[in-house]
Amino acid sequence: MDLDELREEIEEIDRDIVELIARRTYVADAVARVKEDRDMATTDEEQEAAVMERAGRNAERFDVDANLVKAIFRLLIELNKIEQRSERGD
Repeated sequence: MDLDELREEIEEIDRDIVELIARRTYVADAVARVKEDRDMATTDEEQEAAVMERAGRNAERFDVDANLVKAIFRLLIELNKIEQRSERGD
């Protein structure tokens, strides 16, 4: 592959990443609505720990730096919590 082809592949991967983030955000919004309907807290530390553990395992599976992957997931979780709180007026 030449440089342009490699850059095109990265561009496609970037689109896929954004699409997956959008899907994850949509599902997280659905989770937030269920939590609100059930009068549950926005934060679920046990679930967050499970997500982080799973992220670490997946990072190892794909030979990617686990700390980097966990940092990305921490950011995704925090962004979802901020949005959930703003929607609930917390």
